[in-house]
Amino acid sequence: MNATGAAGDRILFVGNSLTAWNDLPLVVEAMAREKGVSLSCEAATRPDFSLEDHWKSDALPMIRRGGFKYVVLQQGPSSLPASRENLREWTKRFGEEIRRAGAAPALFMVWPDRSRLAFLPAVSESYRLAADDVGGVLLAAGDAWAAAWRRERKLALHGADGFHPSRLGTYAAAAAIVSGLFAVSPLGLPARLQLRNGVEYRVDEREARIVLEAVAEVIPRPRP
Repeated sequence: MNATGAAGDRILFVGNSLTAWNDLPLVVEAMAREKGVSLSCEAATRPDFSLEDHWKSDALPMIRRGGFKYVVLQQGPSSLPASRENLREWTKRFGEEIRRAGAAPALFMVWPDRSRLAFLPAVSESYRLAADDVGGVLLAAGDAWAAAWRRERKLALHGADGFHPSRLGTYAAAAAIVSGLFAVSPLGLPARLQLRNGVEYRVDEREARIVLEAVAEVIPRPRP
């Protein structure tokens, strides 16, 4: 894939508060712009929603209207057998609709809460299987978090509630999404971004370098 997207490429995020937190879609836009990729991100997010819940809400009509390059799907950690099967089942249903509308599916892999980090490999496997089921792009943000913690265990990627991301956690997730969708290196992204809503998004420069190196380790390198 060419690193420079066509002007006006549109991405739809379908998820819950893990996607909505810290304006993740707008951070993705700003990071993509730094890499020469023009994006417009939209979102269908509801607190505590699963993909099954979204099927019965407004996400499906949005997908069917078309015009998106990617539709990024996100559920909770989905590490347990029943939730993994639910993730895979509804990813397949959404995947058919996404392809029919002319877009490509992608899976935004999240993370467990701070008290359940031992389940991170299971979260990774759930999202990998779901992405494989639909031939979608795996956006392994949770794996990038793990790689960042291998570099510095005390990085505060979770927010105060121990589940939603801190600003740094969202920054790492957005870098994984941009790198995964557009095959661009995350290295060199600035620690200060100007979002479309006027917010200046800042993280610590040293910590930004650590998480960007982690994303570069986890997400496949840009194709020549």
